[in-house]
Amino acid sequence: MATPKSTSEASAGPASSGPGPEPSPGSTRDRRALPRVRDVMRRKVVTISASERLSTVEDIMTLGHVRHMPVVQAGRLLGVVSERDLLRASLSTLAGHGDDERRAFLHVVEIAQVMSSPAVVIGPEASIEQAALMMAEKKIGCLPVVEDEGLIGMVTETDVLRFVAGVGPEPE
Repeated sequence: MATPKSTSEASAGPASSGPGPEPSPGSTRDRRALPRVRDVMRRKVVTISASERLSTVEDIMTLGHVRHMPVVQAGRLLGVVSERDLLRASLSTLAGHGDDERRAFLHVVEIAQVMSSPAVVIGPEASIEQAALMMAEKKIGCLPVVEDEGLIGMVTETDVLRFVAGVGPEPE
C-alpha cells in the first residue's frame, strides 16, 4: 500500500531538481510548461467580408504587408483568404493577360468564391507545437485563433518561426 505524500512533497513542480519521472505527454504538468498560441498570436487582425472583391483583398494585403485575412460575416468566421488564393484565382483565369485585365477580373470576383472554407482554427491555450503541426499537416500558413466562437487573433508560420528562433513577436 502506498504511503501518502505530504503537501510539500506532492506540490513539487517543474522547478524541483530532484530525480523523478518525466511528465507523460499530454499530462497537466507537461501542458502548463509549454508555450501557448496565446503567447505568440497577433491580436490585431485585419478581417474582410465575404462579399468584398478580390481587388480589395489585394490592396489591403499589399499595403498592410499581410498574407492571410480572416473572412467574416456578421462577426462569424467563415474562412480565410490568402495570397495563395489570390494568386491561384489570377493565374487560373488570366494566364497571358496584362495587369489591367487581371485587376478588372479581381474587381468582379467575390472573396467567398476563392477563400478557404471552413477555416482551420486553433484555441489560444493550444501549444505552439500543436499549431506548427496543424499548419504543416494541412499545408497552410496561418490559423485563426478562436475562443468562445469568436475570433481573438491569428497565428502564422512566421510567428511560430520567430518564437523558435528566440526573436520574439513582431510589434503590432
